[in-house]
Amino acid sequence: QVQLVESGGGLVQAGGSLRLSCAASGSSRSRHNMAWYRQAPGKQRELVAQISTDDSTTYTDSVKGRFTISRDNARMTVYLQMNSLKSEDTAVYYCNAEDKWYGYEYWGQGTQVTVSS
Repeated sequence: QVQLVESGGGLVQAGGSLRLSCAASGSSRSRHNMAWYRQAPGKQRELVAQISTDDSTTYTDSVKGRFTISRDNARMTVYLQMNSLKSEDTAVYYCNAEDKWYGYEYWGQGTQVTVSS
């Protein structure tokens, strides 16, 4: 069983930075792909960034060059460094773990990011 707890959200001015953290207890680097999703009001949840078990990363086009996903395997924590934030980045950000062996997915409770223009 994987439990995900996000932190680091908040209010920031456009152009600023935030770092989100996801404490992923019960996760395994060799077994779980990790990702950050976000959901803005009135919109569908979208994939923001993913880091696979081989440490390869993917990003949605709108955040490329601004966001960086990383994982600290010793601390079982996944990070999302967000720079040059824009008002359109405002959303609830969710941490996700995908179990490659059985196809299960786990979600955190979400953390609010608000970017003021």
